[in-house]
Amino acid sequence: MAIKGLKKKVAVKGKKALLKYTVDCQQPADDNIIEPKDLEKFFKDRIKVEGKTGNLGDKVTVSREKSKIHVSAEAPFSKRYLKYLSKKYLKMQQLRDFLRVVAPNKTAYELRYFNINEDNDDE
Repeated sequence: MAIKGLKKKVAVKGKKALLKYTVDCQQPADDNIIEPKDLEKFFKDRIKVEGKTGNLGDKVTVSREKSKIHVSAEAPFSKRYLKYLSKKYLKMQQLRDFLRVVAPNKTAYELRYFNINEDNDDE
């Protein structure tokens, strides 16, 4: 006994939302502290897709434009994961004490120096 006018809900499968993120390493790259190509390679090697590293396929693409690294991925991909990987890279290079990862806007991260000279006013 079907009720008239009641239809089953059918999930419409369309294109997955493409997320685009940027990691800007302009300041440290200008001072020759880090190489953007090394960070790009690190992302390509370490980003996990469906629980496996080295499984980027068509879902995630990592590209570099001078000192900016662009990561575009299909929907279930968090920006926070890029921050985690960036911090992991800095720790591996022993630069975590000098550089930090800051979000200037909704789709980007930036590697900046810690402001050390703020404390010198008391002396």
